[in-house]
Amino acid sequence: MGKRKIWYSLSGLTLFIGIIAIIFKPVNYSIDFISGTEILVRFQTPPSINEVRATMDKVGLPGTEIKTFGASTDVLIRTSAQQDSTIADRIRSGLSAQFRDNKFEVLRKEKIEPKIGAELRRNAVYAVLAVLVIILIYIGFRFKFIYGVAAVVALFHDVLLTLGLVILFNGVSSHLNLEISQNLMAAFLTLIGFSTSDTVIVFDRIRENLKIYRSESLFTVMNKSINETLSRTVITSGTVIMVLVVLIIFGGEVNRGFAFTFLIGTITGTYSSIYVASAIVLDYTRYKNLKAHQV
Repeated sequence: MGKRKIWYSLSGLTLFIGIIAIIFKPVNYSIDFISGTEILVRFQTPPSINEVRATMDKVGLPGTEIKTFGASTDVLIRTSAQQDSTIADRIRSGLSAQFRDNKFEVLRKEKIEPKIGAELRRNAVYAVLAVLVIILIYIGFRFKFIYGVAAVVALFHDVLLTLGLVILFNGVSSHLNLEISQNLMAAFLTLIGFSTSDTVIVFDRIRENLKIYRSESLFTVMNKSINETLSRTVITSGTVIMVLVVLIIFGGEVNRGFAFTFLIGTITGTYSSIYVASAIVLDYTRYKNLKAHQV
């Protein structure tokens, strides 16, 4: 706990960078959360993106988003056009005419209506907020209300920091396409649960030790409790991190976004249980006791 102010500063700096990224770097939503048509195409040989873009202009789809997706032979084509239900067929026909000597196959085809995309975005936000409220109530009843508040603040910290870093690292390389999708929302909800579990374990040990070491200060009891749970935290988080690194390397494009997001969340959730949640409880309790003595 003596190092908590250093970690406060580090968290504040990282959050600032993440918030700047969220504000100034466009959020890249997947087709799950926007309306339009998305097609993932795999060519035999790497195609020219400019040729693909020119083909989309020819079929009447200017402004289409086109980028490589993982391998250089995989091209993601996304358009927000909603004129008719034959957009996917027009894209396929245009590519067949333009790339006669470069065979391709359609790996994925998705179409989302505007109403559905807006509903999915809204429900994703509601899901995260509902989880945070439930955790606040649960920890507030199980421990004290300040513990619940500290845990929720730590979770807000984890989610916001992870979101900022995901947006910041999105597109850094062709193998790191971190679109905000349902897979990433699943990663955010998973990291909330993982971080909460770690926080509850630390809080539970603090509560037990407060009963045992009644003559010790809260600062001493917290340090003792954190040290007692540290080996469990390192082993658990370390095992999860190793699995996530393997998924990032070998899990393929579909799992990479989930694994990368959960990896950041695991790291932030592990230290936030100590240096955000526990530190807030300590500083609030000290402030409350100091104010009571002044009165």
